[in-house]
Amino acid sequence: MNKGQQFKALHQQTSPLLIGNVWDCQSALMFESLGYQAIGTSSGAIANSLGYEDGEQMTFEELHVMIKLILSKTSIPLTVDLEGGYSRNINQIIENITTLHRSGVVGVNLEDSVVSKNREMLSPQDFGKTIKKIRSYLKENETDLFLNIRTDAYIIGIENPLEETLSRMKIYEEAGADGIFIPCITKTEELEAIVQATSLPVNVMAMPDLPSFDTLQQCGVKRISMGPFVYNYINEKLKNILTSIEKDQSFNPLFVTK
Repeated sequence: MNKGQQFKALHQQTSPLLIGNVWDCQSALMFESLGYQAIGTSSGAIANSLGYEDGEQMTFEELHVMIKLILSKTSIPLTVDLEGGYSRNINQIIENITTLHRSGVVGVNLEDSVVSKNREMLSPQDFGKTIKKIRSYLKENETDLFLNIRTDAYIIGIENPLEETLSRMKIYEEAGADGIFIPCITKTEELEAIVQATSLPVNVMAMPDLPSFDTLQQCGVKRISMGPFVYNYINEKLKNILTSIEKDQSFNPLFVTK
């Protein structure tokens, strides 16, 4: 069993796969040292660390440089948040995915919304065709890469997000998705409805009112992501420390244990 097949198998465990979302080598090494089974990039965290906003503001080449660095220092499976593919051209999206896989990546997240001035959802039929073309390419080239499809009705906050998600999810499953990622869903009954409506492993993301991991397991969730929130939390702590140094006119805040 190769690493891609091993990563896919992690989505069939009894307990959900907890992904450590990383933004650089140090964060990746930290998760690996703590025994995490797999890591995944947070596009928002990497972009912010490089001085960009999220939403494909950094280039694919910049993302790839960071991916190669992380892969060079870690041995556990790495999946990449590819946002909308860093192109609106399907051939270029496939090329980007191929580049990542050749570097050692075992999976990608691909989402059905893109950012211009605002984040807007793509046509589910058109996006389904994109997934189908990617799946066909992966199959033809015997490529073991986990295609995790993110659908954004909840994150955008459209009306009737459950109904929209169920409709899109069916199209994406038929097109060849390996998993379904639904950020910002938190209600237990809606999670149960989604899990029951698909044979694919369902992925959720950290939110303030997300149920406990035990409850998520009971609902049938198979993968849990941290998104950019660990990175955001650490940056807020950094801001507090730097503010304290300036206020105290001393480095004592660095060495005080609380």
